[in-house]
Amino acid sequence: MVGALVGAYQEDDSGGLRALLPLAGRTLLEYQVRCAAAAGAAPIVVIVERVPQALQDAFERLRLDGLTVIAASDVQDAVSRFEAGSMILMIGDGVAPPAELVAALAEEPEPAVATLPDDEANAAFERIDGESRWAGVALVDTRNLGSTAAILGDWDLQSTLLRKTLQEGALRVPVSDGAAPLLAERAEQLGDFQKRLIASSRGARTDWASRYLLPPVEEVVTERLMETSIRPAWLIWLALILTIAGAVAFARGMLGVGLAFLVLSTPLDIVAARLAALRLRPLPARTPSRLALWPAAGLALLALAWWEARHVPGWGAFITAAAALGFAEAARIEKAIFPADSEIWLFSRRNAIFAAIPFAIAGRWTAYLLALLVYAAVSFFIVQHVRHSASELTRS
Repeated sequence: MVGALVGAYQEDDSGGLRALLPLAGRTLLEYQVRCAAAAGAAPIVVIVERVPQALQDAFERLRLDGLTVIAASDVQDAVSRFEAGSMILMIGDGVAPPAELVAALAEEPEPAVATLPDDEANAAFERIDGESRWAGVALVDTRNLGSTAAILGDWDLQSTLLRKTLQEGALRVPVSDGAAPLLAERAEQLGDFQKRLIASSRGARTDWASRYLLPPVEEVVTERLMETSIRPAWLIWLALILTIAGAVAFARGMLGVGLAFLVLSTPLDIVAARLAALRLRPLPARTPSRLALWPAAGLALLALAWWEARHVPGWGAFITAAAALGFAEAARIEKAIFPADSEIWLFSRRNAIFAAIPFAIAGRWTAYLLALLVYAAVSFFIVQHVRHSASELTRS
């Protein structure tokens, strides 16, 4: 069982709390709490001297996201929140650690302290000895926390607990330069760290539409929405609603409107995944709304084909669309073995939507359906060829 103890009482250069410095659309404290929660820590106790409204708002946002935080202004109160014999992740006041570092320390079986070299670049961090400084994250035990609280007096809790943990032989875990935390005393210092977080939220680009067309829109929308209270799951539902609205528009003959709805839906699931990553609460891969996007797009294609079949002699358009969907579904199932970066030119929901634009401009919707059939069929046969080649290599 691992808990977490986060400091939120030191002031920044402007007289406010370091914990309230802005980071990725939230506060530094919220990021620290999310790091601890992502590492499986519970309970999460925040040591505070005062609770200004901004800090209370941060606690409320965390609560709305399902993360319970306990504010403790008294050391004994903080100690009482942890079970005897449990381990505690300690995150320093004003420290922005990589989530991977917090998760790695949480898995240590014994007390451990993350360390940085004692050099000029790390001068803001607390010195441990002549060779190293504390990186702002440590794993301590409740026994040490209780004994430290008993002798604390006017000393700083986290600093005193760190010293006591080191004196008892805690493991020292050196942190590489690329994974070094940041100790912030003013908002400007968090700028580069925030850029790293935003960059790390970019997922794999599995089709040419998401790799070459959507990144500029995706970046702007992600940066705007990360400062809001919009939940990632809402964006998935919005994408699904837009896709169904596109199907309805196609069925009613509003072909341009239907395509516009579908285009608008294309970046939303990507942005949702990035927001979830920034908030350290990744979306489940198999949520109902996400799973429904593919069949909803198929429904939109059938609605388009149905409209075409009513206004073009014969049912060729509808049969063509149905065949294209059959090949597309078969390829989707079969390409599960493909690496994410090797299928960008194959048929996908986003690729099919953007491929419609030139045909829509020319008013050649039946030609679009035929092109989709060829695209889906070629993708299927490519997938089959790769699978059979891989099977033959395995047998040989």
